[in-house]
Amino acid sequence: MKHIVSKALLAASLSPLALAAQPVFAQGVVTAADDSAPADADSTIIVTGTRRADRTVADSPVPVDVITAESLTTSGYTETNRLLNEQIPSFNFPQPSITDGTDVVRPATLRGLNPDQTLVLLNGKRRHTSALLNINGSVGRGTAAVDINLIPSIALGRVEVLRDGAAAQYGSDAIAGVINFQLRDAPEGGRITATYGEYNTNVRGIREVTSVLTGPGGTPLTNPDGTLQVARGGQDRHVVDGRTLTIAGTVGLPIGDEGGHLNLSAEYQMRDPTNRTGPDIRRQYNLINGALDPRELTFNRISHRYGDAKTDDLKLFMNFGAPITDAVELYGYLTYGYRDGESAGFYRLASDARNVPAIYPNGFLPLINTDLNDFEGVLGIKGEVAGWRYDLSGSYGRNAFDFFITNTLNRSFGAASQLAFDSGGLRYTQAMGNLDVSRDITVGWLKDLTLAGGLEYRRETFKIRPGEPASYGNGPAGGAPGAQVFPGFNPIIGGQRVDQQRSRHNFSAYAELDADVNDRINVQGAVRYENYSDFGSSFNGKVAGRFEFIDGVAVRGAFSTGFRAPSLQQQFYAAQATNNVNGVLLDTVTLPVDNPVAIALGATPLKPEKSLSYSAGLVFTAVPRLNVTVDLYQVDIDDRIVVTDNLTASRDAAGNPSGANPGFTIAQILNNAGFRTVSAARFFVNGLDSRTRGIDAVATYRFDLGDWGRLSATAGFNYNKTTIRRVLAAPGPLANVPGLILFGRQEQGRLVRGQPRTKINLGLDYDYDRLGLTFRANRYGKVEGTGGEIGPAGSLVFNDNFLKAQWVADAEARFTFAQRFEIAVGANNVFDSYPTPVPTGQAGTSATNGAAVFFPTTNYVAPFSNFSPNGFNGRFIYARASVKF
Repeated sequence: MKHIVSKALLAASLSPLALAAQPVFAQGVVTAADDSAPADADSTIIVTGTRRADRTVADSPVPVDVITAESLTTSGYTETNRLLNEQIPSFNFPQPSITDGTDVVRPATLRGLNPDQTLVLLNGKRRHTSALLNINGSVGRGTAAVDINLIPSIALGRVEVLRDGAAAQYGSDAIAGVINFQLRDAPEGGRITATYGEYNTNVRGIREVTSVLTGPGGTPLTNPDGTLQVARGGQDRHVVDGRTLTIAGTVGLPIGDEGGHLNLSAEYQMRDPTNRTGPDIRRQYNLINGALDPRELTFNRISHRYGDAKTDDLKLFMNFGAPITDAVELYGYLTYGYRDGESAGFYRLASDARNVPAIYPNGFLPLINTDLNDFEGVLGIKGEVAGWRYDLSGSYGRNAFDFFITNTLNRSFGAASQLAFDSGGLRYTQAMGNLDVSRDITVGWLKDLTLAGGLEYRRETFKIRPGEPASYGNGPAGGAPGAQVFPGFNPIIGGQRVDQQRSRHNFSAYAELDADVNDRINVQGAVRYENYSDFGSSFNGKVAGRFEFIDGVAVRGAFSTGFRAPSLQQQFYAAQATNNVNGVLLDTVTLPVDNPVAIALGATPLKPEKSLSYSAGLVFTAVPRLNVTVDLYQVDIDDRIVVTDNLTASRDAAGNPSGANPGFTIAQILNNAGFRTVSAARFFVNGLDSRTRGIDAVATYRFDLGDWGRLSATAGFNYNKTTIRRVLAAPGPLANVPGLILFGRQEQGRLVRGQPRTKINLGLDYDYDRLGLTFRANRYGKVEGTGGEIGPAGSLVFNDNFLKAQWVADAEARFTFAQRFEIAVGANNVFDSYPTPVPTGQAGTSATNGAAVFFPTTNYVAPFSNFSPNGFNGRFIYARASVKF
């Protein structure tokens, strides 16, 4: 909780004001044809996907979901990403573990595309991304995305989700769609809420080890994969952990007498870690004259930490708007977020060559402590002059992410090593200026016409803060250099300084029209030009339309081009770390594309990704209170930016290149650059072209039960499939190296099979007088975790993991008394469902020599896949108390 206490005191100073959201009567997802809210739900005005001032969800030519503030409160989870995962069928939020900084900044996806291919807006303004690059084995590997969990749900008035390509309207990143978080802007009212919950679960298939089995003279009895034979308890391991306390509040205050508002919101969350590890049945110590070390019999085999990281979060938000004159309004917002995180790496065995027994005679579990500081401010004026609406604003956002490694060592310094290190950090900033104008124009043959246009300037920076020298240094004792689990950022890699600030800027201009030809036909068009200082220009366009051919039945469709600029993080991130690759821990270096070593391996400057999107849909509202939308989509993306496979070097015991290609050539290149202890290298490339096809369907129905209250039902379905149309051949000197695969089976599988093919969201909300009930059920379709080869080269045995479809159900009951007080109890994952465990034991037989090939023994300690779309924590029970005023 380093620094968190002082920040919590700051939150407490706001607590008389920052209490909670004004009551919102609509609940659930309001789609472009939804009646789950009050009778006027179809007339809900949207601000995403159009610059018109009166466009509603019902007549939008593209699918836009509106998630109300109240629907975000009926869950035990308070993280915004988890709440969206429960309610948006095409939204995916896996919760990986042992992935370094990604353990505390977990990215989400929309429509199966990468996290950085969805544009995130806050009050319609582009939100800055995290400085962290998700570089390890998670969904979204190689991306730097917006940290949505830094936006507290209690500060929101609603969330608008545009499920269509929108780069022509908003610029880079809007390939999969746009998520626009609208901050609460009520001039009065508030709420304060406290939520406490914990996981109470029986971990599926994980049983405690009661003893280690030995033969005569203490010789170890082993399984075919080399692990120890053990006796286990008779029941699944019961766990109570992950205790989470969230205190949040918001309040609206008037500014002046002309309708101004000031909203203050604060949230503090304290979350203990969860641990779903299995017993580590690997041999921990070296044998003593062929017999087990006696410590083997008493070693605590729940030695890893696999689950949610320990985090402490503080979020402070201020949103305001105040009229200056009758025609001019001053507005803005300030946001601040802090997160103190602690997660773990893989346990270093006592017998591991990277351990120093004089320091850790029983091995050690290295811990990754992270400090995240985030700030954003927006100030603008808007109004109307000569019939033109205008909005002029400036913004600045900054994200800082720092690593502090504890309970570790630098093996190369031997017994003199430090046990804790400042490993450095990352910095990202975004400064923007925007001018948007629009006007309603009368044209005789059109019912309505709105013209809009605008200009934007954006400047971004990225910087690596080096760690202390001991965190990356190579000491005199030999062995693996750098702090174990996360070596510090070295300011010089491959002869290049990588700690200098990198920056770029871009200018853009757009024009848009939105026209109602008559009461039944709407057309929309947009064009946008952008020019970047680092790669040049991009021109994109979009057309969309809606035709209501029968009252209550409409068709809609859209066609658009788009792009995503390579992030500064992808271009200039540089680090050395230890990664688990199919059960083998590799010291891996990630190189910037302009690094001499990366260039020697074939790296070239990154180009923007380019997309082509099509969508077609049906809207049905002909039956009272029944609303159905079905939308089909296809997104083609060329030059997708990906990080290469880990290009592994092959060396002999002396560190010299050995064996066959491609490992021999890679070792030569790395050794020549001074990376004699680095096992593998990787860099970013425009590596492939892909096609994503899918279906989104949402249906809602509201039952009016008269004196018995009201029941709202929602059903959502998403089918999503990504295929790879082209893979880049190995570039540069590697082009002629036999057997080299730049983007291979494992990484292709992560992209096309690492997310659920289907997802179903079902919801029931019942309200009667002071009683409220909510029931949700989500079905996550199968996931195929495709792994790399685990036998000898050419064995054709792979580390695959297939997750079966999984149902997860949530339930909540709440009661209101004295009109303003509410208490609620409930459970997320009420039936304690778990994903399919990862396989262990024999994986197959090698095609090269007929020998048995086994799954990685690390699967015993990481028994569930990081690809699991609902995580792997089990049942979460909670209680909530709140007061409205």
